[in-house]
Amino acid sequence: MPAFLIASRANPRVKQLRASFAGNARLSEGLVGVEGENLIREVLRSGIALHTVFLSERTPAPAWLPRGVEILRVAADLFAAAVDTQSPQGIAALLEPPHWELESALATRANSSAPLLLIAAGLQNPGNLGTLIRSAEAFAATAVLTTPGTVSPWNQKALRASAGSVFRVPVVAVSHDDLSALKQRGIRILAAIAPEAGSKPAALPDLTQPCALMIGNEGAGLAPDLLALADARIAIPTPGPVESLNAAVAGSLLLYEASRQHLASQ
Repeated sequence: MPAFLIASRANPRVKQLRASFAGNARLSEGLVGVEGENLIREVLRSGIALHTVFLSERTPAPAWLPRGVEILRVAADLFAAAVDTQSPQGIAALLEPPHWELESALATRANSSAPLLLIAAGLQNPGNLGTLIRSAEAFAATAVLTTPGTVSPWNQKALRASAGSVFRVPVVAVSHDDLSALKQRGIRILAAIAPEAGSKPAALPDLTQPCALMIGNEGAGLAPDLLALADARIAIPTPGPVESLNAAVAGSLLLYEASRQHLASQ
């Protein structure tokens, strides 16, 4: 454990840590910051190497940290100013996030069951996206696809809401053309909408076949061009007096239904 204490805001490593939590990929050199023991343990459980570990000056170095990882001790006020949480836990780390392409994500299911994709179309609430990534892992989805306008999965709130799932579930940024190409692969796109005429109850489509469940923006829903791509419009019946469900709740329920159908077919 180095005895040297970093106490200057101008220190380049502290600036890199601060930039990572601010979402400035250029200044962080593409590295992502995580804070707290639980998330750092999830990083290691996922097989991702830590680039650097930062400890607040009064925080002891945990025995479970890998040998050889760079550890820097930082003054408490600098540490608190650099990380994103209101009550810092005294330990943070930088890592290189996993990068997925659509082809490599689909290949994870090449020799197993049919692809089950979740499309996050223009979601702007990081908590919703993180929750959906966590649900995608829980219900064994192949990947989460994000369209332009969707918040980054490495946003700190999204990362925390995923509870570590973002380190393991392929999250791929896609274009309209990429979504069109899914249909050419035989993957049906099912647009989730509020119950209305022409929509099918979510339990009716066969979700054991290759499919992509598309969830729209929290306020505006799915854009017309995305709705035009859909092979069918599905809805979750809500007998109670509500107009629609939260995006993360709706997506999670649809993923559960797909998982239920897969289990029932085995």
